[in-house]
Amino acid sequence: MLKTILAMTLLSASLPALAASSDWYARLADRMPLLGHRNWILIVDSAYPLQTSPGIETIETNATQLEVVRAVVAAINHSIQVRPVIFMDAELPFVSEDDAPGVSAYRSDIGHLLEDYPVEQLPHEKIISNLDEAGKTFHVLVLKTTMTIPYTSVFIRLDCKYWSADQEKRLRGKMAAAPKAVPK
Repeated sequence: MLKTILAMTLLSASLPALAASSDWYARLADRMPLLGHRNWILIVDSAYPLQTSPGIETIETNATQLEVVRAVVAAINHSIQVRPVIFMDAELPFVSEDDAPGVSAYRSDIGHLLEDYPVEQLPHEKIISNLDEAGKTFHVLVLKTTMTIPYTSVFIRLDCKYWSADQEKRLRGKMAAAPKAVPK
């Protein structure tokens, strides 16, 4: 009897987490208005580690990698405040079909899906290090997928949609050239 009660207690404690994971798209939609430049959204494979930095939130989607990438890109494109800066693992082009069946099709599919965006490739460990640092100050939303091919994660750093790097550079130039105010 005690074992049954304990099992039911443990099962009921896990049900809210399972229910929440099936509604990943609603959770993404809830987060989008809150996210801004310097936040990240990651669409990762099923073996991606659960990180412990305080700003990193992980959601299990139980959806395919391409489905989640498509939804995230659409959500970003429909936002008023952010645009994507996309990173992928530099290792992906070197993963062979013999070692990871399906990788060639994935590379083709993700290439078509992201063809309108520049994609920067960095070594996986460098990206993880950048995320760990970002998670100390900024929110990082990690969406785990059912993908079982290594080095397929899509890392999206959000940037301001209505203020470009060139505009920021011009502003800083004007500020540097302005006469210094003298305190009274």
